[in-house]
Amino acid sequence: MRDSRINKLASVIVNYSTGVKKGQLVRISGDPIAMPLLEAIYEETIRAGAHPVLRLSPESCHEAFLELASEEQLMYLNPLLKHEIETIDVSIGIWAETNTKGLSRIDARRQGLASSARKPILKTMMERAALPASDPRKLRWCGTLYPTLASAQDAEMSLRQYADFVFNAGFLNLEDPVAAWKKVHESQEKLRAYLQGKHELRFQSPNGTDLTVNVEGMTWINCSGHENFPDGEVFTGPNLNARDGGVNGIVHYSFPAVHNGREVHDITLRFEKGKVVEAHASKNEDFLLEMLDQDPGARFLGEIAIGTNYNIQEYSRNTLFDEKIGGTFHAAVGAGYPESGNTNESGLHWDMVCDLRPAKGQSTGGTITVDGEVISRDGQFLFEGWPGR
Repeated sequence: MRDSRINKLASVIVNYSTGVKKGQLVRISGDPIAMPLLEAIYEETIRAGAHPVLRLSPESCHEAFLELASEEQLMYLNPLLKHEIETIDVSIGIWAETNTKGLSRIDARRQGLASSARKPILKTMMERAALPASDPRKLRWCGTLYPTLASAQDAEMSLRQYADFVFNAGFLNLEDPVAAWKKVHESQEKLRAYLQGKHELRFQSPNGTDLTVNVEGMTWINCSGHENFPDGEVFTGPNLNARDGGVNGIVHYSFPAVHNGREVHDITLRFEKGKVVEAHASKNEDFLLEMLDQDPGARFLGEIAIGTNYNIQEYSRNTLFDEKIGGTFHAAVGAGYPESGNTNESGLHWDMVCDLRPAKGQSTGGTITVDGEVISRDGQFLFEGWPGR
């Protein structure tokens, strides 16, 4: 029997997150291991009067492609995929990993070539997603996760515990998850409205992080369960055209950053005029550098965001959840989101998370300062009505 929370998740994704309408073409994709959720979303899409297209994408086939393909094949831009991203109205992607370390021994350069080749597809997706809701060409999309043993092991939980973690993060344990997400939107909107029109953010933490980000003229986005599910962040892109280059300083990321199955530990990035000019890691540093060098835009910062989901409190080695942890901020090297005003282009978009909560055994954490005013201390916002307050 299908877990009732899967049916509830499917309903939220189709009817709230993406707002599927009658007659729309909806792509639903994921590994076959997520079939219960894929089926539930397919059924809900039919109920909405839309036209679902199911695309199964086994993790094992992606691994085989990266391992066996020639360089010509790695760099091939599939015209069918290009047409698909230009044509569909809605994209719903399910992340369901059967082996989170499956790509660990694939040459990083080969992964970089494949990633760079898909840059036009990523660009089209981001450009269509940035269009106003009234534009018939707008692409609505959402990504969510199906709990698997592999992901549960990464999070150091049993599958049952991990499923509870996943579903509770999306308020699917509540009778009316949509009502809960609407409340999240209201509290995050107060933060977003405050940030809109500001000039500079400064992130500081006891681990030595001291990063300034110019956001003058950029647009802040309230993320409340539409593109990601679960959600819980406000984000924008740095103003890379600013006189100071948009991003300067150093950041020591608190958690291992996971990309293409590789865990990169103790990442330190130093930025000058928006660009990573120095990068270090205690594990998989070569992979980090290969990803940053895959194309000209990969070393520039495309996104800066504040995590606001205080229902997520622990690191799970999955970026979908880790970047939303209340009391953190994250920054993504590579492609920016055009709706934020940042138009950096790259085949890479890699979110890395920095914790502003007090570390174990310490009494103080980090701060977020906006145009000289501290708005967050020790991972907690200082104003009533904001997330977590």
